[in-house]
Amino acid sequence: MAPTIYALCALTSLVCAVLLLRGYRDSRYRLLFWAGLCCVGLTINNLLMVTDKVFFAQENMLTVRLAASLIAVGLLLYGLIFDE
Repeated sequence: MAPTIYALCALTSLVCAVLLLRGYRDSRYRLLFWAGLCCVGLTINNLLMVTDKVFFAQENMLTVRLAASLIAVGLLLYGLIFDE
């Protein structure tokens, strides 16, 4: 049951990223771009979690997953602070 939930979380964040980036393409509102990039990073984080928990159960990929999350949230934070 847990692998299904992990996969659904990755799929949900991918759908959010696609919708946000499509919205940016249509409106050119920059905050949608940064939020879309954040969701892309969170999708990568969720995919890493699926591979960590399901495929490589003996390996610990926590550091890599946290780095992906940090980069994703950092992109959103950059967009919120420095984008005009």
